[in-house]
Amino acid sequence: MINLRNDYCYIAHPKVLENMQKSASDINVGYGLDKHSVRAKELIRKELGTRENDIHFLVGGTITNKVFISHVLKPYEAVISCDTGHINVHETGAITNKILTVPNVNGKITAQGIKEVLSQHTDEHMVKPKMVYISNSTEYGSIYTLKELQEISKVCKENNLIFFIDGARLGTALTSSYNDVEMKDLPTLCDAFYIGGTKNGALLGEALVINNLELSKDFRYSIKHYGGMYSKGFVAGIQFETLFENNLFYEIARKENELGQYLESELKRINIEIYMKAETNQIFILIDETKVDDIQKEISCEVFGKVDNKAIIRFVTHYLLEKEDIDSAISVIKSVNK
Repeated sequence: MINLRNDYCYIAHPKVLENMQKSASDINVGYGLDKHSVRAKELIRKELGTRENDIHFLVGGTITNKVFISHVLKPYEAVISCDTGHINVHETGAITNKILTVPNVNGKITAQGIKEVLSQHTDEHMVKPKMVYISNSTEYGSIYTLKELQEISKVCKENNLIFFIDGARLGTALTSSYNDVEMKDLPTLCDAFYIGGTKNGALLGEALVINNLELSKDFRYSIKHYGGMYSKGFVAGIQFETLFENNLFYEIARKENELGQYLESELKRINIEIYMKAETNQIFILIDETKVDDIQKEISCEVFGKVDNKAIIRFVTHYLLEKEDIDSAISVIKSVNK
């Protein structure tokens, strides 16, 4: 079976596992106060080019979104997201604040879409928009340009909105051949973002970076209150230490993107319809519904929806794949699509 289902199908990158094994006999302080977590934060701050932030390690994306949004928003305040946003479609109501959705444009929210929401919520008889949430890369593998992020940031600052970036796949966004954003741009653009480890070589873990320090007061209380604080915090510390000490974070993501681009080009070569232009490691195709079962007999992948009589299939490349695996997948799809 060729695995193109997701980019967290492995335990962890060999270098991450190697460093965890090296530290297996270490005695560490718990709850993220250990030496590995401290060093990992320093490495991330070096990458960001600033020390003016507050960094916390959490287990996964949903709990990170849950804790941060719950911490900064009052019960009557709402978060603006595009309709395909992860908090809207894939987190089972974990976000208890109201989510105000706008139609996505290639998987993204726009500054104009945010303005339209603001124009519709004008008094205390409706929830108050207070946050803008985006994913980069998005749920459809697209990425935000620097100009788009600047436009969103401008709208947020003008309207006293918190700008939060879900970075579950930040690595693939920053290493995309279409990207013009650097890690060091993020502290000036948004109030908070997180660096995804789970989908980029780690066993588990996300690094939440709070740039707006007014939002970080008592944040550890919220982590504990919402069940996001794990006693063996050093497990995440060791992993992010490894990911950022020799650019491994970018190395993993860059390979995933290169394989994604290769897969897209090979799909086009055999005349498979691409549902959305691939900018990272997520590739979406349209194919006759009757052919899905035959594809899934040999390729592990997900069906994301339907357009007329065609299924939308998502393929996700990961660092354990090689070009030979992509070639094998292409052979399967070509055979099924005769």
